[in-house]
Amino acid sequence: MTGHLEELQKTWHEEIPISEAMAIEVSDFRNDQLIVSADLKPNINVHGTAFAGSLYAIAALCGWGSTWLQMKRLQADTSIVIAEGHIRYLRPVTERIFARCYFDADTHSHSLHQLMESGKERFELAVEIFHQEEVLANFTGCFAVRLARQATRPQGF
Repeated sequence: MTGHLEELQKTWHEEIPISEAMAIEVSDFRNDQLIVSADLKPNINVHGTAFAGSLYAIAALCGWGSTWLQMKRLQADTSIVIAEGHIRYLRPVTERIFARCYFDADTHSHSLHQLMESGKERFELAVEIFHQEEVLANFTGCFAVRLARQATRPQGF
């Protein structure tokens, strides 16, 4: 999966150039949980804390990346967009920014089967912006996924 993590970060930086300017990095992926991080300095506001728009973007990319990794795991050629997103800011972020998203294939098994049957589906995911174990913001996003037209059904479906 390490190759996919490098590919994910490269995809972000090449196809969403602001992600590179924001210094967003894939930090870890294990047990279906993706963690991304970003330096505070390019994402700072006038108060010396993380800019709210940066936190939203980082959380949205974390959810998108988590979905992307699951599609790679299924060997599914897909297009993914965020269809809706909401964030609740709980505390200011004053240090390096961390976001985590858990995409459990078992929890989403019905939606994954629906994707393979109809060629499109939406996945509701939660992302947390955190420092150590304190949650600083909660993001929920709806990620719309569509199979590529020429894609064949991945193995196991």
